[in-house]
Amino acid sequence: MYESEINEMALQSKMTVYLAIAGVFALMGGIIFYASLDNVELEQIEIELTSVELKNINTVDNQAKFDVTFLVKNPSDKTLTVSVIDYQLYGDGELLGTGLYSTADVALPGRALFYSGAEIPLKNIFVLSKSETNSELYEDAINEKIISFSAKGKIITQTTWSEVDIDFNTSN
Repeated sequence: MYESEINEMALQSKMTVYLAIAGVFALMGGIIFYASLDNVELEQIEIELTSVELKNINTVDNQAKFDVTFLVKNPSDKTLTVSVIDYQLYGDGELLGTGLYSTADVALPGRALFYSGAEIPLKNIFVLSKSETNSELYEDAINEKIISFSAKGKIITQTTWSEVDIDFNTSN
């Protein structure tokens, strides 16, 4: 009888371990499901290119710096942050180059919060370098002859539990 009690206890110990593992997986699945509930609201973010302004020209390095401003709107009920705006900037339909606004190295509580209904302008410095392939476009840019600017790229929005990448295409 003693041996059968040991076998029964071993079986109960194994069942306890299996139930604990199953419980952990169920908990993880619940957390993932709960986090995904934010995705619909995060995808409602709106981004608009509002201005591209010449900041300064470096004639030694043949580079021009521009202030690029995006207006980001949160029409959802969820408070969120923007960690990255990765974009390609176009002037009169010609590609000027790529730019990156990033707060990815800033902890979530230190970033600008987009409350429900918030509209916040986010500024980024875009550097345009003169090269043989774009020298005419560079000259137009520094002489402020470009009529319209546009940008397309990806914006990454986040809440505490969720993150969503959204493609955008905007012009001013």
